[in-house]
This record gives sequence, C-alpha cells and structure tokens, in this order.
Amino acid sequence: MTTHLALAFIFLLTLGGCSTNPVTGKSELALVSKQSEIAIGIEQYLPAQQSQGGLYQVDTDLTAYVQQVGDRLAAVSDTELPYEFVVLNNSSPNAWALPGGKIAINRGLLVTLDSEAELAAVLGHEIVHAAARHGAKSMERNMLLQGVVLATAISTSGSEYSNHIMGGAQLGSQLISQRYGRQAELESDYYGIEYMARAGYDPAAAISLQEKFVELGKEREASWVEGLFASHPPSEERVSRNIASSRTIKSTQAKDWETGEREFLTKLAYLSSKSDAYAAYDQAIALASKNETTVALKRVDRAIALEPKEPLFYGLKADIQHSNKAYQDALNSYNSALKRDDNYYQYYLGRGLTYSKLGNRGKAKADLERSNQLLPTSVASNELGTLSLQAGDRETAKKYFAAVARSEGPLRETATDNYIRLDIADNPSSYLQAQTAHRNDTLMATITNTTRIPIRSAVVQFTAVINGQRANKSRKIGNVKGSASVGISSGWRFRSDDVVENVTARVISLQL
Repeated sequence: MTTHLALAFIFLLTLGGCSTNPVTGKSELALVSKQSEIAIGIEQYLPAQQSQGGLYQVDTDLTAYVQQVGDRLAAVSDTELPYEFVVLNNSSPNAWALPGGKIAINRGLLVTLDSEAELAAVLGHEIVHAAARHGAKSMERNMLLQGVVLATAISTSGSEYSNHIMGGAQLGSQLISQRYGRQAELESDYYGIEYMARAGYDPAAAISLQEKFVELGKEREASWVEGLFASHPPSEERVSRNIASSRTIKSTQAKDWETGEREFLTKLAYLSSKSDAYAAYDQAIALASKNETTVALKRVDRAIALEPKEPLFYGLKADIQHSNKAYQDALNSYNSALKRDDNYYQYYLGRGLTYSKLGNRGKAKADLERSNQLLPTSVASNELGTLSLQAGDRETAKKYFAAVARSEGPLRETATDNYIRLDIADNPSSYLQAQTAHRNDTLMATITNTTRIPIRSAVVQFTAVINGQRANKSRKIGNVKGSASVGISSGWRFRSDDVVENVTARVISLQL
C-alpha cells in the first residue's frame, strides 16, 4: 500500500465526522478528508491512465482543447480541486473521474460527440462525480463494510495483459471501473447541467447526449457496454430529468447559449480523419484474440499505413509478433512504438519480455523495471523474479514472486509455487508440518505437505526429554506428494515406567 493511502487509513477515525457536501449541500458522514481525496487522486492518476491505454499523444492540441473546456467548467464548479483533464488512447467510449478532480475521456468517446457543448456535458458530469465525492463515498462504504478499501485487479482495456495490475494501482482501477448508483448518476446529471449553464453552454446538449447513449444502449454495442455504460448506465429517466433541468434553466436565464459545433469539429478534425486507421486497429485486436494472427498483422499494417504516427499500432504489431515467436521483429516494432511514446508501460513490458526471450537479461530487467514504475503488473514482476533466479539472486527472486503471489491475477498460483520452491529449503518446517503421537510405546509423527509441490525426501528431527535427559534423533522419509501426509517412526521405544516429556518433531531439511 502506498504512502498516501496508508495515511488515509491510519487517520481514518481522526478525520471522520459529519460534513456538508459542497455540491448538494446535504449533511453526510465523511471518513476521507478532502486532502486525502486529492492525494489519492494524484497518486492514482498516472497508473489509471496507463491501465486504460495511456495518453493520446498524436494530436496534443486536442488534449489542450479538452483541458480548456474542462477548466472553463471547473471554474464554475462548487468545489475547488486541482482539476486535470486528459485524453486517453483508448477506442472504448468512456470517461471517468478519480477523487480530487483527476478526469479522463477516451478517444473513443470523443469521436461520438457532435459539439463542444456535448463535450461539456460529459466533463461536467465527471466534475460532479469528483466534486460531490462520489468516488470517495464509495471508498467510505468499503471502509465501513470491510475495514479496508476493496481493490481488485481488473482488465486492462485494449491489452493482452489483463487482470495483472498489482499493489496500490489496483485502487485506481477499482475507482474508475465502479458502477455508480442511480442517485449518484442523477446528481451528476443535474449539477453537471448547472455547471454547463454557468459556463454558458447550451444545457440542451446534455439531453441530446443522453438520448444518444440510450439509443446506443438499445443496440447493445459491445464497446459501449464495456465502456461508458458499465460505469454510467443510461436510462430514459435520465433523459427526462435532463429535459426538465434544461427547461427550468432556460426559462429562468436569458443567454446566448453556446453549442460550439464549429470549434469542436475543427479540433476533432485530425482524429476524425484517422477513423479508418483506428477501425483497422480495433479489427486487428479482435482477430488477434481469435489467434488469426496473419490477418491481424495485415490489418495493423493497414492502420500504420493510414496513421504512421500512432505508437499504439506498432505496439499491437509487436505483441502479435511476440506471440508468433518472431522476437527480433517484435523488438523492432516495440522500438518503433517507444520512439513515438516512451512513457507507456505496455511497450516496455512487451520489449522486456522479448529481450528475455532473446537472452538479453540486462536489457530485459531494465525494461521490466521501467514498466513496473509506470504500472506495476504481475507479468513484469514474475519475469523479474525469473531473471533474478537465473542470475543466482534467490532473495530478490523471492521478493518478486512473493509480490505476485499476493496479487489476484492469473499468475498467482504459479508465483506462489515459485516462491515456495525457493523458500522451502530455508524454512522447511513452515511447509511440512509435523504432529507427534504415541503408538504401541513408539513415538510417531505425521508429516503433512501443505503445498502442492511434491517432496522427494526430507529429514525429520525428533526431540524429547526422556527420564530427565534431552534426546534428539533424526529420521529420513521418502517422497511426500503435494497436499499429502505420511507417517514416520522416531525409532524410540519406551518402557511403561519411562517418563517422556517435551516431545517435538519438525522437518529440518528436504529435497525437491
């Protein structure tokens, strides 16, 4: 757990108490302070971006434009926070907000919008989620129910490295993937429209936006169901309430409401012109997931031809080449991706795994460590454990495998076994447990292998105080299968008048 999160939990009780929600004006229990919300948002923002495709880097003017619209709305919001707005390189139509005002919108959602006012409706909605403490309240509910924040590994959108996020970065993943409740969504719609109106945007854009979402929801398009609709479910009720809110505002305020269609379409022109490239990329992902790699490579090559500046395309090509064991080609493609974006974990992770396959342990280690700095994953940590073991550094290998074993990803069991294989020689009695018993005047022990790993042989040491004298005896046992038990005799036989005390048995050494 990272420092800021640890502090939030340590001071939970002292910070708790009733407070007034700055947006709704309602009195509510607040276990997470505003300072903690901001710290959590700052701490989780970069790994959350990494887990969702990284930043969209090709057209930085578009990000500056989104930040500008966001700043305009933040300036009229009810909570002063260090708001930030970024565009993520993700085809899934989605947007999210972390506590503390850290907000992101996906490339895939931007291309479905028709005006700056609709963009303002999306960003205003997310601003309210942060300003009204919806994410923080979710954390507080989990604190009350579990005593800790529930942080589970989730899929990394658009990545083959799904379900591998580790450590404190899991919290951000949970917060951005949570499904908001009905009340939170209605609050964000209502006050988001208020913020739009204060900033001069036509509140009717919130109606057209929600109507669009409802229609897309009826079509059950997979990308929408997995994206925005997973955390922000649309409904006819939300449309009706947006209509009522817009009418009330327009009936009480006389303004020259802005829609900003021309400005928005101008700013979006470059991204829109590359729609065929991103469509080819999305098709390549779908084909690769079905192991149709030959056709997938053709589609990704088509995407690169249409948009040679997009690092994501080279990264996908490299992933496919790696899966085809064309490691040198994969290395070249990862280099092309990193040349265009040297701040995305997946390219370092893929290149690190490729270097490992090519036998270059030094470069593999450097890339995998850099990948973990950007977003800690069990894939990188597990490979770093393997590299450490190959280098003869057992203790470092144990640390990496232990970290993966504590995660919830699919590598957990393998890493647990790898850790045990290293640790069992140092601490055999922790894994082969011994229980003593007397049987027919003989001291016996039952040895239980608590692991799944078969033991080839082991030495059991018996100790006892017999008639006032301390005695030791070692006995060897043969194979003990995983999760199995065997019995062994100490070799001591006792007379009826012998006084036997302080009897113990423990495994002191073993061989796998």
